[in-house]
Amino acid sequence: MDRIEAELFTDRGNDAVIRLPPRNFPGVLIQGDSLAIIRTDVAEILEACDHGDLGAARETAAILLSDLDDLLARYATALEAHGIPLPY
Repeated sequence: MDRIEAELFTDRGNDAVIRLPPRNFPGVLIQGDSLAIIRTDVAEILEACDHGDLGAARETAAILLSDLDDLLARYATALEAHGIPLPY
């Protein structure tokens, strides 16, 4: 394990925006339990598709998309607040 200094652009919540050296742009630190939830959501979408339940797949996908949109907005807001252009 290496100990390094990182730049923190948001609070230390479940989805902190940080920049690790020597990266040019910050990233989002997603906690392991949150990552597991995202993986479960994707698995539920695939399972619903496999069973032909497009309504359930769409509903889960819509929730996942909304959560990812919120995360992306938090990222964009953090970068804007620190005068960093978006990398996309």
